[in-house]
Amino acid sequence: MEPFDLVVIGAGPGGYVAALRASQLGMRVAVVEKRATLGGVCLNEGCIPSKALLDSSEHFAMARDKFALHGIEIEPPRLNLAAMQARKEGVVKRLTDGIAYLFKKHKITIVQGEASLKGADSAGLHGVLVNGQQLGARRVLLATGSQPIALPGIPFDGELVVSAREALCFTAVPEHLVVVGGGYIGLELGLVWQRLGANVTVVEALPGIIPASDRQVATTLQRSLKKQGIAFKLETRVTGVQRTDAGAIVQYTAAGEQGQLTCDRLLVAIGRTPAVEGLGLEQLGVVADKGGRLQVDTDYQTTVTGIYAVGDLIPGPMLAHKASEEAVACVERMAGRPSTVAYGCLPGVVYTWPEGASVGQTEEQLKGADTPFRIGSFNFLGNGRARAMDETEGFVKVLAHAETDQILGVHIVGPRASEMIAEAVTAISLKGTARDLGAQFHAHPTLSEALKEAALDVHNEALHA
Repeated sequence: MEPFDLVVIGAGPGGYVAALRASQLGMRVAVVEKRATLGGVCLNEGCIPSKALLDSSEHFAMARDKFALHGIEIEPPRLNLAAMQARKEGVVKRLTDGIAYLFKKHKITIVQGEASLKGADSAGLHGVLVNGQQLGARRVLLATGSQPIALPGIPFDGELVVSAREALCFTAVPEHLVVVGGGYIGLELGLVWQRLGANVTVVEALPGIIPASDRQVATTLQRSLKKQGIAFKLETRVTGVQRTDAGAIVQYTAAGEQGQLTCDRLLVAIGRTPAVEGLGLEQLGVVADKGGRLQVDTDYQTTVTGIYAVGDLIPGPMLAHKASEEAVACVERMAGRPSTVAYGCLPGVVYTWPEGASVGQTEEQLKGADTPFRIGSFNFLGNGRARAMDETEGFVKVLAHAETDQILGVHIVGPRASEMIAEAVTAISLKGTARDLGAQFHAHPTLSEALKEAALDVHNEALHA
């Protein structure tokens, strides 16, 4: 078989995007994927199905708790969880089918199975072994993503102790769901099942949730989620799980004292680790750090010539959009283009309600670096569209350099923060100032006016504060 210009291992948001861009650039491309469907963790058991359930559960909670405020009187809504799950699966199928269509359109070869690397031959061609068949590749891109980390001594069993994969597919609402980990995944899935009727307790080893975020964002979100009914146990470590006929007794320590929680499901969301098992990387000499992240250069090439890596396999936040941008830059650099990734403009979003979204540096980071800065903020309570929506919880905060006025960070807690953050990403990427942002038109009434007001407030010029 004629060798491929590029063989991509993994068809998630890093792999499939790399394949599409490489095809656009004239490369002959093959993608190896062990799943029956394309899209990786993101589309099959992560970003997309979780957002589908978040939207569905939000509608359910709105109908139950808020319709009456809008003058809509209905019988108490009844949950049809099977139909909700079927809708989620339909959303996933349409998107994964869409990637398959794009692969066909771009003449990308799909090989289903688990891959292992066999090293390069005398001509420099890498061997990729899949199902007994060896593919020749001038270059190999590793985009296999990550997998959940289990609690020490408490393995996943798929029934009682579960990862996000199983928590997205419950066929009944848990009576008490204990979530270990106060990061994005744990909070989002905890909110889904709390809305649908579960008692939810989040156990976090650190003093606050979403540890890497701006502290005001994290504190505001925790306060809101607590008000909605989610319980929190911070600075608490799970030490064991005792199985019972009804579920489990979760044992923990907090402030030197021991305690326990009874639950029927335990969701462990304490982090993820690169998925590289079976690839044969160590034998080839591909170097990884202590955390399993692969060492790459500015071209995303590993320590072995011709083998590249992006996404969750390399240092940085494990985010789908990071993987996609790295994939494009990696492939374009293969083609001789000087592409780069603007890591300083990488947004992060937690899709709770209210949502939390951030880009750039936090107050804590700026203080730690002794960077002089000014703060502008505006509460959604003063925003006309938020009032009309009856969604006034939260704020927008703009951090700007005290001398140059360049925007250094934007942090939002509030309705549709996930959409609003895009404007902030653009402003930071263009090295815009708070005055630049405050001078822009923002249609009225819109939620984005809160961003304008926060930018104006950097110089104490907010009009509606």
